[in-house]
Amino acid sequence: MAPRSDSQTGSSVSDGSDQSSMDPIFHLLRIVPFSFLRPPRLRLKIPSFTLPSPMTVYALILLTYFLVVSGFVYDVIVEPPGIGSTQDPTTGTIRPVVFMSGRVNGQYIIEGLSSGFMFVLGGIGIVMLDLALDKNKAKSVKASYAVAGVSSIVIAYVMSMLFIRIKIPGYLY
Repeated sequence: MAPRSDSQTGSSVSDGSDQSSMDPIFHLLRIVPFSFLRPPRLRLKIPSFTLPSPMTVYALILLTYFLVVSGFVYDVIVEPPGIGSTQDPTTGTIRPVVFMSGRVNGQYIIEGLSSGFMFVLGGIGIVMLDLALDKNKAKSVKASYAVAGVSSIVIAYVMSMLFIRIKIPGYLY
């Protein structure tokens, strides 16, 4: 609300459109350019957004799941080495090590990516089992989806248990 001048009465309220209280230079800068300049006529269209396909959404969610379970944030923050190395006590040669054995709260980059891949493989196996239940597919296609789904779940489970046994020696003994 603009300040009241002394000439105004108590009943009239100024709404800021009174030109007499405006600075004359500001008035010239506000009025003069628009006396000979005209704004362009723009024909802007509202952008239309199309929804992504369901497979695109599924792929993005699967990629996000892979990055979360493989420890991508940990790898970015801590910056561990890709793989480790250890010296063989009998021969003295240096051999690569993929898993940090005995350290639950540490990992190499390859260790995280391989375990994340096994979790994603198990999830894809569950999706294949769901596709095997589709009534509109041929019996041979449903059977191949079922076999692929069961085998990928079994492989993911066995490899994940192997990873846990390597990571934590003596686990479940």
